[in-house]
Amino acid sequence: MQDILINWSPQETRVAVVENGAVQELHLERELERGRVGNIYIGRVARVLPGMQSAFVEIGLERAAFLHIADVYVNGGTSRGDHSPGAAPPPPIERIVFEGQTLTVQVIKDPIGTKGARLSTQISIAGRLLVFLPQDDHIGISQKIGSPELREQLRTRVAALAQADSEARAAAGDAAGDKGGFILRTNAADASDAELADDIVYLRTTWARVKERAFKSPPGTLLHQDLSLAERVLRDLADDLTQTIRIDSRMQFDRLAAFGREYTPSAVGKLQHYVGERPIFDLFSVDDEIEKALRKRVELKSGGYLIIDQTEALTTVDVNTGGFVGARNFDDTVFKTNLEAAQAIARQLRLRNLGGIIIIDFIDMAREEHQASVLAELRKQLARDRTRVTVSGFTQLGLVEMTRKRTRESLAHLLCEPCPVCQGRGEVKTARSVCHDILREILREARQFNPKEFRVIASAAVVEMLLDEESQNLAGLSDFIGKPISLRAEPFPSPEQYDIVLL
Repeated sequence: MQDILINWSPQETRVAVVENGAVQELHLERELERGRVGNIYIGRVARVLPGMQSAFVEIGLERAAFLHIADVYVNGGTSRGDHSPGAAPPPPIERIVFEGQTLTVQVIKDPIGTKGARLSTQISIAGRLLVFLPQDDHIGISQKIGSPELREQLRTRVAALAQADSEARAAAGDAAGDKGGFILRTNAADASDAELADDIVYLRTTWARVKERAFKSPPGTLLHQDLSLAERVLRDLADDLTQTIRIDSRMQFDRLAAFGREYTPSAVGKLQHYVGERPIFDLFSVDDEIEKALRKRVELKSGGYLIIDQTEALTTVDVNTGGFVGARNFDDTVFKTNLEAAQAIARQLRLRNLGGIIIIDFIDMAREEHQASVLAELRKQLARDRTRVTVSGFTQLGLVEMTRKRTRESLAHLLCEPCPVCQGRGEVKTARSVCHDILREILREARQFNPKEFRVIASAAVVEMLLDEESQNLAGLSDFIGKPISLRAEPFPSPEQYDIVLL
């Protein structure tokens, strides 16, 4: 069973999804850095790049957003979504968009690192039960609704309800927003006709307002903003497994309750206003879990551990046995460590919101059945993920390749920045290396200048090494340049920092 905790403050909303006492997901939204996925803008094409089949579009953000040909709506769809054998390839982007053109665009990926937001011209608006596709006309069904009979029944019901809404709008003389297709979300499987009809009306009305604003707004205007994180908890995170949704703000509890009564009535009964004396995140040590999720090393209960390295290109996960020696033989020890690691890795990917290419280096297994069992366990644990995951299996080098869809920044990128001391390397030079840098710098300056004395100002560890282990080299350099070299220790923010003063 699942509990959802919402910690709210005027500047920040934090959400923890807890299953069986363990934190499984963390979501964070800061008011000044609110995610933009789902937002709809009027954009202006700033530059077309035929060689990359893409364009840069200004939508009022700090960096221009990126539009690829695969996300451009052309003749009934995008090239990304049309994989039929007989489908004609899309025309080149330079024949579809041009510099200075205004487009209605939607953010499909938040800005990440130095990359701008990614856009699509195929608009979709999410409701509680349905996703509305105003430029499309088909009715799709969530893949998680597996029964063919139920899928066909739902498709027929939604088609009839959408047609009835169109006829009602026509009779009222309002044809705005009466077209479009729908995708049924997973929670629509048990919905009544009344609930589906309400969602259709809400989505078409929302789109009509977007179109109306688009006609009279300049480029850079935000036409439609997705729900806040707290509201998305009711729409996207709460499900049949959710027991409680606890929030520690009375004002936000009232707002969520009102929102829920209108859009997610099944979740309203699970809402609770938390009034305990302890901070709500203390209930399941959520802040401790956040701290652990920022570390490279993840301890396993058996004594093994993971090392998780996140880089610009990909994320690597290394599995180690550590102090685990509990099994009868080495093969069993490796197998049990890898099984436990598969469970922990799936959880860590959710906790840290790691996306893109992920390479897992399990401990080498001699037996193929052990490999198959570990891979099956990994896939089983990843099946719980709300984000799309693809696992390719073991490579010839014994690595597991997988991808996890990336739509927003990872937890580490949200909460941290590169270390100013090591410049993000994760390492600093040794005191001996800094000593040698100083000796080279003195020699370089002695060739250009003729002071009476060189004074070295450095950290205590560097000065101590120059006086001790490197004293012979320092004295030899002083004799070679014919100038005295004095030392002074001062606290520097970085052990790599030093100054050489000419006296």
